[in-house]
Amino acid sequence: MELEMVMQGLEALGKERTKKTYISNGAHEPLYGVATGAMKPLSKKIKNNQPLAEELYATGNYDAMYFAGIIADPMAMTEADFERWIDGAYFYMLSDYVVAVTLAETEIAQEVADKWIASGEELRMSAGWSCYCWLLGNRPDSEFSTAKLAGMLDQVKNTIHESPERTKSAMNNFMYTVAISYIPLHEKAVETAKAVGPVEMKRDKKKISILHAAETIQKDIDRGKLGFKRKYVRC
Repeated sequence: MELEMVMQGLEALGKERTKKTYISNGAHEPLYGVATGAMKPLSKKIKNNQPLAEELYATGNYDAMYFAGIIADPMAMTEADFERWIDGAYFYMLSDYVVAVTLAETEIAQEVADKWIASGEELRMSAGWSCYCWLLGNRPDSEFSTAKLAGMLDQVKNTIHESPERTKSAMNNFMYTVAISYIPLHEKAVETAKAVGPVEMKRDKKKISILHAAETIQKDIDRGKLGFKRKYVRC
């Protein structure tokens, strides 16, 4: 009953224009086209509800899957649960903004993300790198191994140009996030971004995106964002 009520609530919030935008980014039917901000009142009523989140994620409806991430209880999820979720994440808005975000609120985040980065599968790799971005932008620097992150920066430098397209984007974001949010490796991240240079990312039916981590880092340094940490991972 609760599942039906939430699905009806989401359907009522759907907008055709938003739906078209999601589809242009890789979403497919079924979906309603609900703006993420419009989900907030509904999520406040439900709060964390892992059983309902699992039901919603299993529908395959993009909006329901996204909403599942908002109401999930990450600490109640096991590695097997996250593997199931990443299996169902059929495009980057699910892998990087639902699964990776939810994983970033757990104690097993780095362990699972490391496996995904090493998997050789585009969206798993993308989710793994993205999870580190969410972690670095939220948790104290002391929670990370500087040597490990330095090795990851070297891995980005050596492999980004040959990596799958969505993984390139997440790796590019990793360089940026280390430079801005992880002070011990700020200089190394800046050097890495300069060495990598522009990264070409091909996208379905869209023109190629050129990613410039070094430029983005400099812009945000100029804005005074160095050392930025967000209070919450999930909104």
